[in-house]
Amino acid sequence: MIGGKWTLSIVYMLLKSGTLRFKELERSIEGINTRMLVKELKMLEEKGIILRKVYPEVPPKVEYTLTEKGKTLEIICQNFIDWGKKYLD
Repeated sequence: MIGGKWTLSIVYMLLKSGTLRFKELERSIEGINTRMLVKELKMLEEKGIILRKVYPEVPPKVEYTLTEKGKTLEIICQNFIDWGKKYLD
């Protein structure tokens, strides 16, 4: 369910920031390209981890937030951060 290369990075950024627009997400994740971000966001939306909200504007405004299900991944992200601090310093 969270096996994509960029999944945890996306979830982490949404946990940290709450709601982000597409370009904000793209700028905040170093190394991700547009195509991969679109693919990961679609997969996360299909699995009920993120919510995509489209506003009827020109140009289109799209925002992404974590669902309640997605917010439960916070402990997993925190465990990865703690592990990294312990073993990668």
